[in-house]
Amino acid sequence: MAAAAYAAAAPHAAAYTATLQPASPNTLYLQVGNGAFSGGSTYLTNNGRWSGATGAHDGTVNTVSVTVPAAVVGNGTPQTMTTDSSAANSYLDGYLFCNLPNQLYIGGYYRRTSQSNGVAPVVASVPANLVNASGHTIPFSQISWTSSGNGDGNAAQPFPAGSFVGGTQQSIGSFASNQWAESCWTFSYRNTVVPAGGVYTGTVTFTVTTP
Repeated sequence: MAAAAYAAAAPHAAAYTATLQPASPNTLYLQVGNGAFSGGSTYLTNNGRWSGATGAHDGTVNTVSVTVPAAVVGNGTPQTMTTDSSAANSYLDGYLFCNLPNQLYIGGYYRRTSQSNGVAPVVASVPANLVNASGHTIPFSQISWTSSGNGDGNAAQPFPAGSFVGGTQQSIGSFASNQWAESCWTFSYRNTVVPAGGVYTGTVTFTVTTP
């Protein structure tokens, strides 16, 4: 995911998770923004299996961005960010889960060949700063998010609300063994700094690993 901040002159199940039936081979899939499936039906069947479909590499790097009006730069009023992602529906069952362009989908699954208690952690690699063409910076900690999903109510999310910690490998959630999990993130720019004018960019890389 690429994040950009612009400063001018001065009846889904709650907390969407689903248990999957063990199947071969072991499979791990993470989607942040746009994603892809290949090889068959993308939706889960009643026995917790797909009709031959598996998660595929999409290659898209989605952007979350905001343009801050000059009159409010640095005044502490948070600015809602939007995404260019087209992923709104869950690959689990096709349900309209996220509301575009204000929310970014994050989810996927960890399926094993047998029942087990393993957990696959998801980590964000966060640069220290957003940077413009002149080398001026905005701390990545200026970006935070809330977490929800249509039909979830107030249930706890598998990928909960938080804020970026610049220059770190940051835990942002996990998949339990044989579990599908997904959330929708709504990003916000804190707007508590007064940077030089320009377009500031930075890329966060998300990684999931098996135990």
